[in-house]
Amino acid sequence: MASNEFSNIFKVPELKKRIFYTFALLAVYRIGSHIPTPGIDAAALADFFSKTRGTILGFFDMFSGGALSRLTIFALGIMPYISVSIILELMVVVVPALEKLKKEGEAGRRKINQYTRYGTVFLCIFQAMGISFWLESMRSPTGALVVSSPGWHFRFVTVLTLTAGTTFIMWLGEQITERGIGNGISLIIFAGIVAGMPSAMVNSYRLLAAGEIKLLVLMAVVVLMLAVVAWIVFMESAQRRIPVQYAKRVVGRKMYSGQSTHLPLKVNTAGVIPPIFASSIIMFPSMITNFVDHPIMKKMSGFLMPGTAFYTSIYVVMIIFFCYFYTAIVFDPVEVADNMKKHGGFIPGIRPGRPTASHIDRILTRITLIGAIYVSAVCVLPDFFIKNFGIPFYFGGTGLLIVVGVAMDTIAQVESHLVMRHYDAFNKKKNRR
Repeated sequence: MASNEFSNIFKVPELKKRIFYTFALLAVYRIGSHIPTPGIDAAALADFFSKTRGTILGFFDMFSGGALSRLTIFALGIMPYISVSIILELMVVVVPALEKLKKEGEAGRRKINQYTRYGTVFLCIFQAMGISFWLESMRSPTGALVVSSPGWHFRFVTVLTLTAGTTFIMWLGEQITERGIGNGISLIIFAGIVAGMPSAMVNSYRLLAAGEIKLLVLMAVVVLMLAVVAWIVFMESAQRRIPVQYAKRVVGRKMYSGQSTHLPLKVNTAGVIPPIFASSIIMFPSMITNFVDHPIMKKMSGFLMPGTAFYTSIYVVMIIFFCYFYTAIVFDPVEVADNMKKHGGFIPGIRPGRPTASHIDRILTRITLIGAIYVSAVCVLPDFFIKNFGIPFYFGGTGLLIVVGVAMDTIAQVESHLVMRHYDAFNKKKNRR
């Protein structure tokens, strides 16, 4: 965004109000991430989580902005809501009643959102109960109990606190989407990831000062991180433009000449949704295996640890699946082809109607594969460097992809508000004349 456009943000009252409202709700989220759940020995819990870096628990803690390692009221984060959203999106495809409900427009969307909220509460209760049992059996490396007074009173308070916390985060996300700027759920995840970056930088400096990491290695990581950011920005902006020609039209007594334009298809239509969905799906069984103290579960937990070949394979397959799945949800080639046909548009060399839809679908399938490979490559980079070079924080991967993607999407929405404001002002000026 140019500097003059940035200065215009605070000259638009509605946009300024939306931005301040977004920052205020994100500040509330960060404050809640430091309110502890009752009955927890914070020192013993911190001692335990200091040994889990690089595991699935550390990965989950990154998404919650450190709330899990401190076991605050927002320890479950927004992941239960995302998990239920995935389940309902899949059910819409196979359950006729939900598919019919989705086609009802705004009323159907509100009903599906209501089902999502109810499902989130039930999933939170289940996960919070598992966490309470897990905490009662947990000891720090020094042997100290994490829960000083275990029992049903502690379990009830923990379930109630964590469920209420996630429900409140869900409400915050919806309020940001409706009254703020950007996608609320994505911004909450964004805020949680960004909150851990300063401490990661400080930790890297301490390792450098102690001689545990070499200066050349750290400089190479910074350069590579900037290269990955540039790659993400380039790929998120990449498009395949399909030429579209509109025939001459007669509207009333006026004749409109034909014009040439294009249909832009993004290489990564799904955005940051696939890695978020894939992470949410993998985290759920991983948390269960960590909660149950059984040899088989411990073995499964080892397979699902970030950096292992099994985890990486499952993660990449899920990312590719959700890239295609979410693209199919947000972009319908048949609908686009029908709209083009109604307005007299056609792709040169392609017949209108069904052949146009097939042509668009074929192109979209190919570029989505490129986008899925790009997203997968970015998401598995940190595992490779952590395993081979011992880098102390996630310099790239899912976290970096979400941060850059959400930032670009939010900036695009800000720019659209500015453009709309200038357009409205132009129309008002024209009317006055």
